[in-house]
Amino acid sequence: MCGVSGDVEGERLLAALQTLRRGVDAVALPLHLTDVERARRDRGELLAQLDDYILPRAASLDAPLLAVVGGSTGAGKSTLVNSLVGEVVSKSGVLRPTTRASTLIHNPADERWFTGTRVLPGLARLTGDIEEAGDPGTLRLVPGNVPQGLALLDAPDIDSVVSANRDLARQLLSAADLWLFVTTAMRYADAVPWDLLHQAIHRGTSVAVVLDRVPLDAMEEVRADFATMLMEQGLGQSPVFAIAETGLGADGLLPKVEVARINGWLASLAADQHARSIVIRRTLQGALDSLDSRAAALELAVIQQADGREELQRAAADGYAAALAGVSEGMRDGTMLRGEVLARWQEFVGTGEVFRQLEAGVSRMRDRVAAALRGRGRQQPVGDLGAALQTGVAALLQAHGETAAIDVARSWRHTAGGAELIQQHPELASVSKDFEQEAEKLVRSWQDDVLAMVRDEAGGKRTTARFLAFGVNGIAVLLMLVVFSATAGLTGAEVGIAGGSAVLAQRLLEAVFGDQAVRTLAAKARTRLLTRTEELYDAQRARFDAALAQLGGGGTSAEELRAAVEQVRAAR
Repeated sequence: MCGVSGDVEGERLLAALQTLRRGVDAVALPLHLTDVERARRDRGELLAQLDDYILPRAASLDAPLLAVVGGSTGAGKSTLVNSLVGEVVSKSGVLRPTTRASTLIHNPADERWFTGTRVLPGLARLTGDIEEAGDPGTLRLVPGNVPQGLALLDAPDIDSVVSANRDLARQLLSAADLWLFVTTAMRYADAVPWDLLHQAIHRGTSVAVVLDRVPLDAMEEVRADFATMLMEQGLGQSPVFAIAETGLGADGLLPKVEVARINGWLASLAADQHARSIVIRRTLQGALDSLDSRAAALELAVIQQADGREELQRAAADGYAAALAGVSEGMRDGTMLRGEVLARWQEFVGTGEVFRQLEAGVSRMRDRVAAALRGRGRQQPVGDLGAALQTGVAALLQAHGETAAIDVARSWRHTAGGAELIQQHPELASVSKDFEQEAEKLVRSWQDDVLAMVRDEAGGKRTTARFLAFGVNGIAVLLMLVVFSATAGLTGAEVGIAGGSAVLAQRLLEAVFGDQAVRTLAAKARTRLLTRTEELYDAQRARFDAALAQLGGGGTSAEELRAAVEQVRAAR
């Protein structure tokens, strides 16, 4: 692995890292699934470390070593930085939080490495007075008394009461070649610092520890206890420096003797290119090693998002498939031949005697029906029966459409990621405003389809006595009745009346077209109604799909993310 030398291996690694960076940036985690907040945070931290450390360091291994000084509130980080530099360059004090912006102190000869966006590109650069330190979104650059090849960065408190300070502190620590962790004799066992130390271990960051404000009479005991803790946590090789509890000088700095060992160690790192390179490469190697597990966790989150989307889409599809099945069942179970439709049918053919004479022969029955039509005027009964069928079919479509909207919304409320979507789109729990009109329009269009089928099937039969006995409209209405011909679901007298109605309609049609033609026509009409209904319900289901689509595209897939990580691994 090379830096700015431009060799093929170094260029391959940089290209692979840039591909991974683009993939991580494009990852979308919009659904509110379990642990999604952690996944989003981890994605942000991974992206920040790629931008702030891995990419710039891989591109320039010979850049100065960046030591980030971090720790808990009141640990004395800024005082330590000022004392190491020998002048007040970072604001300190008793009021908390003191450190708002980050201050980077560099040797004047190393200025070029930090004035651009090579590291921490998201932070605006300031070069003003200490009193103009700015907000957490700024990086104040200070040329100071530090060895060439080394820079110190004073970070905000890792446990600051200000969330922006905490976030910035974590970001800066992930950009470090070396984390100079500062804690006190009273607080070295606190949970927050150790949580970040565990992250440092996981990411391979080199760590040195400063134990501040240690009472002289407890120095050995505290150092021994702290060393044991470090050993247990896998940091036994980390340098440890202890600063005795002492007063500050008039200049607000620690006595030089207290920081001499730290200064000497940092100076030796800066002066020894090999030693500095070891620290830099170890940290970079650790950061690269951590990519596998961190990307794998992100990959899992991406898979969960895709699965969540599929589950929500499947719930919507299942809900409207059930609605379509309900309509299909409603076309077969005889319910359409009840109520108003049955009453209008009886007006159409007459009651009682007509049904009793069914077995006397179709020809005689046809004559009776035709005579009844001529005696009462054919158009009105046909129109009334057609209108009753239209109303009944529309009601069937509306009932199942409304049930589907309610059922899918209920399903989403109990599916991970769906409750928030229903909360954002409460209109999904009911049909669209124009659904009733669309259902009625659909039925009218279907009736037109049936009329067209009758005309096409009649062909040259339009002038026959049998055809003229009923007319196009009458035959079309008879065909619609046959479409709803099954009697399942009817009991008692209803079977005899409604069922007899369907049988009579079929017999009359067979007298005109023949039995096979009637079966074919009925199947075509039934299929056409179901096809139109499916289109109607698809439009309703699309509202749920649109709510999902508003979350944004899926972004990088799990496969693409895995391939990017493998590309980095192969290039190392």
